[in-house]
Amino acid sequence: MNLRCLLVDDEPPALMVLQSHLLNINGVEIVGQCKNAIEALDVLDKKTVDVIFLDIKMPKIIGTDFLKNLSHPPKVIFVTAYREYAVDGYELEAVDYLVKPVSFERFLKAVTKVKRLIGQQTSSQSNEHKSNSEAFVYLKVDKNMQKVIINDIVYIESWKDYIKVFLTNGKSLLVKQSISSMENLLSDHKFLRVHRSYMVSMDKISGYNNLSVQLGFTEIPIGRLYKQAVMERFHVD
Repeated sequence: MNLRCLLVDDEPPALMVLQSHLLNINGVEIVGQCKNAIEALDVLDKKTVDVIFLDIKMPKIIGTDFLKNLSHPPKVIFVTAYREYAVDGYELEAVDYLVKPVSFERFLKAVTKVKRLIGQQTSSQSNEHKSNSEAFVYLKVDKNMQKVIINDIVYIESWKDYIKVFLTNGKSLLVKQSISSMENLLSDHKFLRVHRSYMVSMDKISGYNNLSVQLGFTEIPIGRLYKQAVMERFHVD
């Protein structure tokens, strides 16, 4: 997959230099060129961006303020004529800080660095997903301890001294265990207690409202005492 780049600089010659450098590097794609932060916001709303090559001294909003106001910023490489902003740049966790005029060799080094960081991040996410998909628990079903893949659990319902574990294959297991103990057992995974009698897998939720969550064709009520915590969790995730 190409590295998707957004160029932001109020000087056309500077944009031309960035464009020229990027055209000489394999595996990159320019998704937008903007002369100020306002135009850049519009591009970010419409397109996926992996890295912004960002000038600092620009009209209306300077580059550092622009970055501070992004809630989920992509990677950023500052490209500026002003060395004195370098500390600000690194405090904002910029990948690199390039001072104009930027040689191709120095530019290539910065691009290689951001590619490596994004590659490491993607690998980490892939490993985490793999780990989560393989995680399992042993549950007491009848007289046997049965291995259950956690990713196969859709939701859990309390049945007095038992719980019923509903699985993705349409089957369910009656387990001699309390829902509170299952909540503790699955605390490191993405499960949400929505009711005194129900706990659901966050990954299996297809929709929700103030009264219930939907798991495909199954609707699970949200308990009055759990409503605030449930809504806060949705807003966070």
